[in-house]
Order: sequence, then structure tokens, then C-alpha cells
Amino acid sequence: MKILQTVKKVPGGLMVVPLLLGVLINTLFPSFLALGGLTTSLWGSAAASPFIACTMFCIGAQINLKQAGEVLKRGAVLLIAKFLAGALLGILIATLFGPAGFLGISSLAIISAVTNSNGGLYMSLAGTYGEPEDVAANSLLSINDGPFLTMVAFGATGMADIPFTSLLSAILPVLIGMILGNLDDEIAKFLAPASGILIPFFAFSLGAGISVGNLVSGGARGILLGVFCVAWSGLICILADKLINRRPGYAGAAVASAAGNCVATPALVGAIATDYAPYVEAATAQCAAAVVVTVVLVPVLTAAVVKRWGDSAALEKRRAANG
Repeated sequence: MKILQTVKKVPGGLMVVPLLLGVLINTLFPSFLALGGLTTSLWGSAAASPFIACTMFCIGAQINLKQAGEVLKRGAVLLIAKFLAGALLGILIATLFGPAGFLGISSLAIISAVTNSNGGLYMSLAGTYGEPEDVAANSLLSINDGPFLTMVAFGATGMADIPFTSLLSAILPVLIGMILGNLDDEIAKFLAPASGILIPFFAFSLGAGISVGNLVSGGARGILLGVFCVAWSGLICILADKLINRRPGYAGAAVASAAGNCVATPALVGAIATDYAPYVEAATAQCAAAVVVTVVLVPVLTAAVVKRWGDSAALEKRRAANG
């Protein structure tokens, strides 16, 4: 049976197929993921963070210190583009239609979903089509994984400080891996295959934290929010990646998802901005549905961008041909 080859034929298959399997198992057989011991440690939703940390460490070892500036540039451009895509649109809708938003989708739901991105999905797609610098940019993109940028968008300046320890925890695995890889190139070579091997493991674990019920409870509006998140933020981030980073655009497409953590964001915002409290329940369900939808659509969008403008290898070939 050619299982691996079949999985690889799916856009972002090494990420998407295990993730959807995790969703299916969590929906139909949730007790399997709660057996405890090694089973839960390997496949439970809590296992995603250790696997992602290991992946970031191994990827960090592939980065030459001379290229660190490029990592920061790519990450910053995508981070700002993703934030602006959600914040400006959400604020515009709130101004025109009030807190209730448009078509039953509140500005709270829009900002919560669109300003965030799924770091695991981004790393998988960037690792498939891009370079170590693209994947390592996730250490900066991790700033948008949670309520921080949503708070900024709503003007909650009193809560807009990023704790130093939180920022350090996101960067440290990449940093240590990068130092070791530059001190000894044998370490870099040893760790190189691991980043790809770990992707299906953290993908399944991410899926183990999502249920098909999330899609159902969000309804058509949640599905619409997910589609819009991919289309709108994808457009903005692809343009930023192409025009500012001078890249083919696959990284911009790969960041067009909604992060799983965005599901908790409406409640956090509603507790502070009380005008939005009545919309928290609906926004939470819609964000949950959007997460599932974007996990499916973002790999398709990224594959389409690669087909149209190429990946990192194609870019290098063009540059070499042009001298």
C-alpha cells in the first residue's frame, strides 16, 4: 500500500490528513485520547506543543546566523499584514454596522479569527514549499496566536504588553537550535530530517483538540467566516509577501488560517470590552467553525499559489538563470 505517496498528493497532506484524523478520532472516539500514559502523551491535544517545540529546535539548527535578519524580516511582514487584514476590516465593520457586525458575524468574531494564524499549519506548509527561514519566521508569527493582537485592535492598550517570558519561550527553541547548528554543522545535518518527520505527530495532536461539533455549532456563519478569513487575509498576506518580501507568495497563503486559540479570544475580549459581551457566545462558535474550515482551505490556497508563482526552489532557479 502506498499510503505515504497518497497522503503527499493531498495539498499539505502531511499536515492536513493527520489533523483531520485527529478531529475524527476526537469526535467519534474521544475516550481513546484520554487513556492516559503514553497514548495520551503521544496523541492527545496537549502533545502538540512539545512536538512543535522540537520541530522549531530542529529547524533553528538549519539556519545560518548570517541569514537571521531575513527570518525577522519575513516574519515581521507577515505578522503585520495578517494583523492589519483582521483589524482594519473588523474596525470598519464595527463603525458601519455596530457591534452586531454584518450578516450575523460580529466584528468581535472577525477580528478574533482573522488576526490569528495556525502556527503548526504554517510551519508544515512553509516546510513543504519553502526554506528554513520561512519556517523559523513562525517564532515571530507566534505573537498573533492568542488574544494579544485582538486586544490591540480593540484599543485595550492596558493589556497590550507582551510578557518577556512568553516572547522568550516562543523564540528560545529556534535560538538554541540555531546556535548549536552554527557551532557544529554535523548537528545541523543530524537534525535536518526531524522537522519533516515530526509534522504528522503535532498535526494529529492539533486535530485531537477539535471536534466536528465545532463546525456544526458555528453554522453557516462560522463557515462563511472561515472562507472569508482565508480569502481576505490570504489576499493581503500574499501581496505583502510578494511585494515586500519579494517572495513567491506561498508563505502569505500559508499564514491565512485561523488559530485554534482564537476560539478563546472572544470571551477574553468580552470580559474587558463589555459592549461586545452579548456577542461572545456566537463569536466563539463561529471562530471554532472557522478554525476547521481554514485548516482545509489554506493548504489548497497555498498549493494554488505555488502552482501559479512557484516555491522557493523555483525562485532560486529563476534567480540563477537571471544571473
